Amino acid sequence: MRKIEAIIRKSKFSLVKEALHEVGVNFFSYWDVTGIGNEKQGHVYRGISYSTSDIQRRYLSIVVNDDFEEATIQAILKSAATGDVGDGKIFVSHVEETYRIRTGEKGGDTLR
Repeated sequence: MRKIEAIIRKSKFSLVKEALHEVGVNFFSYWDVTGIGNEKQGHVYRGISYSTSDIQRRYLSIVVNDDFEEATIQAILKSAATGDVGDGKIFVSHVEETYRIRTGEKGGDTLR
């Protein structure tokens, strides 16, 4: 099993969500996060331009069986990309075990 964590633009979230559903990933968690990266967002308020290094993003946490790893990553890459600095990152790590709290069962079947 793999844990796929992605930090994406908030504006791309609905496209990423649809792409994940299309490849069969129907459960994941997400949070609104603020980070500091290479992109510098500029803001205009009452005609005055200023920039900030705090960047608003959405953080996705997805656990999938090994056979869904590549499809999940490709769905995120294709739907989240704009080609500009600040599109985000994907991190993949190994998951030792999962448990379904309701039944106590464990293993890859708990992800279905």
